[in-house]
Amino acid sequence: MSRIYNFSAGPAALPETVLRQVQQEMLEWNGAGASVMEVSHRGKPFMAAAAQAEQDLRDLMGIPDNYKVLFLQGGATSQFSAIPLNLKFLGNKADYAHTGHWGKKAIADAKRFIEVNVVCDTSAEGYKHVPAATEWSLSDDAAYVHITPNETIAGVEFDWLPETDKPICADLSSTILSRPVDVSKYGIIYAGAQKNIGPAGLTIVIVRDDLIGHFPSDMPRLMDYQVMAESDSMNNTPPTFAWYLAGKVFAWLKDNGGVEAMAKVNAAKAEKLYGYIDDSDGFYTNPIAVDSRSWMNVPFILSDSGLDAAFLEQSHAAGLHALKGHRSVGGMRASIYNAMGLDGVDALLDFMESFKQANR
Repeated sequence: MSRIYNFSAGPAALPETVLRQVQQEMLEWNGAGASVMEVSHRGKPFMAAAAQAEQDLRDLMGIPDNYKVLFLQGGATSQFSAIPLNLKFLGNKADYAHTGHWGKKAIADAKRFIEVNVVCDTSAEGYKHVPAATEWSLSDDAAYVHITPNETIAGVEFDWLPETDKPICADLSSTILSRPVDVSKYGIIYAGAQKNIGPAGLTIVIVRDDLIGHFPSDMPRLMDYQVMAESDSMNNTPPTFAWYLAGKVFAWLKDNGGVEAMAKVNAAKAEKLYGYIDDSDGFYTNPIAVDSRSWMNVPFILSDSGLDAAFLEQSHAAGLHALKGHRSVGGMRASIYNAMGLDGVDALLDFMESFKQANR
């Protein structure tokens, strides 16, 4: 069996070590005589595995005791509605940064429930940079501030937080566990699992205790953070396999030095890839402002777009898959999450150089 280098933005690559562990346990997990997908989520074995997964995540991220950790369904997109519904008790207006595709979607959903003040908007330029904090138009009466620190489609990222006394709510789907984060500076962190955590179908929500318990009585209960917290994320049947596999990834991260070690590797991967693109004599270019470049999602454009099809066909044949850019952007995109090692980036750079020499 020969595994490819998977540069997909999500569902993304998983650590091979983890996949092999899952393979060994597929038919019989934990001495149960059945797969983890077949046992009760309320049975002691799964409850113990779920609790261990939560503890490992708390350890990895340094999550304070006054935060709940929820393992939910619905994808990160479901939180676009859940957040304004849970936090509307703080006020009828919220601040939102519009720095990319997902920020735009979050704004559209929030407007159904709350007045939205857009603090910055880079859509006119095609999401090429993130405005400095001094250019954001924050509201004095906002209930909270919502940000998307990494936009997977455009490949735009910022690693700072706005100066505010309001709860900051952040979609960390693309960057969670890729580097250390001070959770105490956020009101809510949420992330879809399918990039740095595990398979699609699971969403992590980390929410400060004082922000739960105020949900509107006439809205769907499963979006109420208090309901899910009081039931240990099991008010309904949770995505047990995804939760179990996420726990395996958390353990793998701890075994490999945690988020501090991941940050060093991820910085090295991004530096290598951007460095090569910038030094390619214009054959490849990255359209994003240097100070707004994503560590996780690296878009690049060939100087001759007529070569795009050949690049994708030949890279695919070379075992480098999912490099096609998002349909709204075009070009190429390499997503280099935690499970993508330096060897994968080196393989990509070797191919890019050989393709350049053959087609310049």
